Amino acid sequence: MIVLEWLFLTIAPCDAAEPWQLGSQDAATPIMQGITDLHHDVFFFVILILVFVSWILGRALWHFHYKKNPIPQRIVHGTTIEILRTIFPSIIPMFIAIPSFALLYSMDEVVVDPAITIKAIGHQWYRTYEYSDYNSSDEQSLTFDSYTIPEDDPELGQSRLLEVDNRVVVPAKSYIRFIVTSADVPDSWAVPSLGVKCDAVPGRLNQTSISVQREGVYYGQCSEICGTNHAFMPIVVEAVPRKDYGSRVSNQLIQTEA
Repeated sequence: MIVLEWLFLTIAPCDAAEPWQLGSQDAATPIMQGITDLHHDVFFFVILILVFVSWILGRALWHFHYKKNPIPQRIVHGTTIEILRTIFPSIIPMFIAIPSFALLYSMDEVVVDPAITIKAIGHQWYRTYEYSDYNSSDEQSLTFDSYTIPEDDPELGQSRLLEVDNRVVVPAKSYIRFIVTSADVPDSWAVPSLGVKCDAVPGRLNQTSISVQREGVYYGQCSEICGTNHAFMPIVVEAVPRKDYGSRVSNQLIQTEA
């Protein structure tokens, strides 16, 4: 089994990193699906270019070998070849740029009327989440801290350095706005399966929007070196059905009041 893992890279359907994984994590949002599709499309052109350049290189090495052609033909210039090698490399980036710009603009698009708004605040070395829609007063607010589970204290089935004590619970198939900031050091709020990566800068509010299309648990980490405990700032987002989300929020508010 170990030999097979070494010989064959795993293309794993997952929402967290897997050993010897090849490719991105499963897309849970339209943005991540677009990122994955764009990667595959660009990779197709890369393979074509690789095959073509390798064929030209191999052909040149074969036909211009000193034993096969002691006196090779001297080619000063070729107008047709020079035109083609100028036009085609300029056309390929155009085919790549058009979907890239469309994807970039869609990633930067902000939802006007989101279902909920969540504020993620980075600290040394944990995160605070605030469900702004439920903050009716200073006494009643849905705010909690999220710490990583220590390496020596994980439960069965929990991923090392990826699990937290308090997950971010969101409703599936709803538009969600995240407001990201930091209280002390710059870091980044990133979840690969959701296709989101937003910088957390002290004194500045950045926002991003997601729409999780399926239920599940999605893992992320701080993707910028924020200090000595940079590796201990995981992110866990749990997408649940809307009815379950309402009950969990209600229970959380009752616990907060108590």
